[in-house]
Amino acid sequence: MPEQRETLEGFTESDFSHGGISHQVFRAGEGPAVVLIHEVPGIHPGVLELARRLIGRGYTVYLPSMFGKPGEAMGGRAIAKSVAKVCISREFSVLANRSSPATSWLRALAAKAHQECGGPGVGAIGMCMTGSFALAMALEPAVLAPVMSQPSLPAGLTARRRAAVGLDEGELARVKARTGQGLRLLGLRFSDDRACPAARFATLRREFGESFEGIEVDSSPGNPFGIARSSHCVLTVDLVDTPGHPTKEALDRTIEFIGEQLHPERASTTKTEEK
Repeated sequence: MPEQRETLEGFTESDFSHGGISHQVFRAGEGPAVVLIHEVPGIHPGVLELARRLIGRGYTVYLPSMFGKPGEAMGGRAIAKSVAKVCISREFSVLANRSSPATSWLRALAAKAHQECGGPGVGAIGMCMTGSFALAMALEPAVLAPVMSQPSLPAGLTARRRAAVGLDEGELARVKARTGQGLRLLGLRFSDDRACPAARFATLRREFGESFEGIEVDSSPGNPFGIARSSHCVLTVDLVDTPGHPTKEALDRTIEFIGEQLHPERASTTKTEEK
């Protein structure tokens, strides 16, 4: 527990329950809300660093602890425990044509965050096993900036699942209707990431057209930046925080994308200055 308190210094903790599901939620910052859904193995230091970047840009970050021990470092044992929990839990099951039950809870959290923080709406970032959750959260009208970073569910065991985005036909139609009204979507992946298949981004482009912005960082053999083919976590573990590096550019674009929706006055000012 002492390590957890130090790692999560500055965050307040509460429990949020909805639909029979309850999780810890850590909150910090001021301004419009961003729900940052951690990847495996949990709220690890890289996720907290991303949260603090967002806080520094003028957002209130809500960090739900969906699995794992908050503050625990990335490691083989921690990853194995988290993957095992996700695989056996009905809450996180994602079929090719159905969203996870966890997304209903996340949508309720987003609505609560919007009520508490105000502003135009809420941002949502999902990563790895929660990557597709950000897309399903777009069913909540308050969610204006959904970001899917390396969405790895549904697990790509068949061609159909590799191309799936984890929504049923009705849910897909509802998100498409929102994009027709101006909603935009952002997706991030490494080009050779087998856990997040290229076919999934192809589906997103086909279904959402220009409303979907996909960033695919080159991780093919011999790529100019020496990015390993095994790279997976665009915004955290595999981030190289150096100007000009494609992962840094992906991070910068993510923060810019959220700002365009939640801080439109800043985005318009920046564009005016650039002119």
